[in-house]
Amino acid sequence: MVSRPDLPAVIGSVRPHEWAYSRSPMILYWELTLACKLVCRHCRAKAMRRALPGELTTAQAVSVLDDITGFGAPMPHLVLTGGDPLERADLDEIMSAARARRIGVSLAPSVTPLLTKDRLRELRDAGMHAISLSLDGSCAEIHDGIRRVPGTFDQTMEAFAWCEELGIPVQVNTLVTADTAPDLINSYHLLETKKITRWTLFFLIHTGRGVMLNEVSPEQSEELLSSLWELNKTSSFPISTTEAIHYRRVAAEEMRSRGMSEAEMLASHAAHAWGIRDGNGIAFISHIGELTPSGFMPEVLGNVTQESIVDLYQSHPLMQALRDPSTFHGKCGVCEYNQWCGGARSRAYAASGDPLGEDPLCTYVPGTDVRNGLMPVTVG
Repeated sequence: MVSRPDLPAVIGSVRPHEWAYSRSPMILYWELTLACKLVCRHCRAKAMRRALPGELTTAQAVSVLDDITGFGAPMPHLVLTGGDPLERADLDEIMSAARARRIGVSLAPSVTPLLTKDRLRELRDAGMHAISLSLDGSCAEIHDGIRRVPGTFDQTMEAFAWCEELGIPVQVNTLVTADTAPDLINSYHLLETKKITRWTLFFLIHTGRGVMLNEVSPEQSEELLSSLWELNKTSSFPISTTEAIHYRRVAAEEMRSRGMSEAEMLASHAAHAWGIRDGNGIAFISHIGELTPSGFMPEVLGNVTQESIVDLYQSHPLMQALRDPSTFHGKCGVCEYNQWCGGARSRAYAASGDPLGEDPLCTYVPGTDVRNGLMPVTVG
């Protein structure tokens, strides 16, 4: 056995980007509408064919953009989502208004007949910086089975080609469940034939329609994250995760096993996301203006049509608690990696109703590292 360095002293004292995330989110997700022509099995929003009453008007949306400028520079990057944001007739106007205020905007549309090459060109010209496309399987049978609309896989392949031709950066989002996990390597090989900027794997949270699907087990999650980290070393695009925050712990453990220093770890390509989690670098605006720590944690902090989004993000007690891992409960509160990881707050909330609870998908026991044969230390 090798004696273990004092991880709490090396890692626990580091708070990556704390100065920024307490001031402003890095990414602000905005659900413009619940309307969508797909019927996805995992849909967080439980989207429907037509918009519900109460969606923010164009004037209200522009007023929210004015409020967002109160964060100051650098301002959060907006990701316009839904439902399907293409269902909003004023989408171009909202994007142009954001650009006029120097707010960066990306789009997370559904792949439906509304997404065409001409429409993508219009959105790019209106100020769209990038787009995210969902790919939930390496073939139509799997992908369309998740989206529940035949032909969606083929349309997605067309959208990849259009974005490459138009010079629009593409992030790919892939759902991870017990059913989709075995096909992930096939999806990876398919994506290696495309021009993309990032592959993000969304680990299922039991919310919305996703309550009917099965998560991977904690043991499966650990194996999968280790495999992803190995792929990440040679992949032509970065691989990241959403709601599998302990991917950062897996990466940090492996880097430490190779003798990397704290400075080297912080300079690595993996460190760009360390410290970001629901409420700490992330926030979410619903279609009716409600602000929550994320789209997967429906704890309403207030409404941005009535209160300052800056004040809600910076000063709400829940947001402040989510930015302080020492307040977390269970093993996430004492884990030596909690400043860099912190666990999936939305999964903790979905599992126990406690947004500060421990993440049940993580197998790690604080103070131990059985993968690298290191002796346990006391964490407190």
